[in-house]
Amino acid sequence: MPTQEAPVDKVTSVLVKDTEKIFSLTSEVEALQLGVTQENQELLVTCISQNLGFAGGNPVAASLIYKCLLHWRSFELEETNIFDRIIQTIASDIEVPDNNQVLAYWLSNSAMLLKLLQHTFTSAAIPASRGCMGGGVVSSLDRQMQVEAKYPATLFKQQLIGFLEKMYVMIRDNLKIEVFSLLRLSKQAQENNVPQQDLIGHWESIVERLSSYLNLMKANNVNSTIPGQQINHTNILLHQSSAPKQACIILLSDDCCYFVNGEYVETGLAKLKNWCIEATDENAGSAWDELSHIRQAAGFLQAIIQKQEMTLDKITRELCPVLSIRQLYRISAMYFDDIYDMSSVSSDVISSMMIRLIDDLTDGVRSDFLLEDDLSIPFTVEDLSKSTEQGDVNDIDTLALIHENPSFSFLLTCGEGSSS
Repeated sequence: MPTQEAPVDKVTSVLVKDTEKIFSLTSEVEALQLGVTQENQELLVTCISQNLGFAGGNPVAASLIYKCLLHWRSFELEETNIFDRIIQTIASDIEVPDNNQVLAYWLSNSAMLLKLLQHTFTSAAIPASRGCMGGGVVSSLDRQMQVEAKYPATLFKQQLIGFLEKMYVMIRDNLKIEVFSLLRLSKQAQENNVPQQDLIGHWESIVERLSSYLNLMKANNVNSTIPGQQINHTNILLHQSSAPKQACIILLSDDCCYFVNGEYVETGLAKLKNWCIEATDENAGSAWDELSHIRQAAGFLQAIIQKQEMTLDKITRELCPVLSIRQLYRISAMYFDDIYDMSSVSSDVISSMMIRLIDDLTDGVRSDFLLEDDLSIPFTVEDLSKSTEQGDVNDIDTLALIHENPSFSFLLTCGEGSSS
């Protein structure tokens, strides 16, 4: 009689065949999904290669990148090349060191994206709603999903920080170059005895450049995307652009430390003060206060009162409290009045300054004549996360993008999805 297959062996055989079919189907599905993901990644890179502008004060590119990465769960992957693709796109765009518009655009987008990542990455994943993808709605950064980011994602965040700092420095240096060029032209004009009235145009040009940079920051919502204790970036750019330092060079050069030059600088400062007032505190911040060194130096040259009657205590406490002894000594020793023929401070005051200088040197106190460039970055990633204007990644008009590219349909919020 033929041997009958045992029931258990038959069941096992069927299970093995079914399992093989499942594995095969799973592989086909994964391959299909991988193809779709790669296609969508190409679409993302293509989109962010264009200037997507702003919507509701939010940089569209930053929101688009973040939503896609969150939807694809890229932050949780051990291996992926999407972050490299995004970084390469940004790096390629900002290879224009003199194009402030492009730099400001990506400065704002990088800051917003970093803020979103700062609120999303956590050392331990915290369960949260997945928005429309999970049946809920992402209403704010406080409620958005948090994930335990893997190495590619954390590296991406560090690269963004590097880009943010690099772009800020590039914009600041561009302003520095423009301001320095105008001040240098001013000094050359003075050396050629150009009438004072004709020199005012250089200050007006500086004000125009500051207004241009302020408008650039406003247009790219930089002050909104990079917050932190009322940090004002036009103010910081002005302060860090070496304008005070270069103005001091004009004021305190060997052949410029005289009454009329102080009058000229005072005229320029008046124009800068008017600019700060018109720009409002929200935009100009403490820019006027940052010019205190040059303001006091110019005021000292303009002091009509007999300098012979001034004491060192009065000069350091009342007239020029922020200037160092070395700076005061330089002004006092080189000063001459080409209009009223007034003398400089008394020889006793000069001697007292010399004694203070020697004491400072003996005690190791550094006293520079010129102001140093402030090359620090005036904000941190923590400043981004502390922003009170947290916003909502869904508060952005993505309908136009979705209509043009149906692959982005997952970007629709629940409200948008129900209306389309």
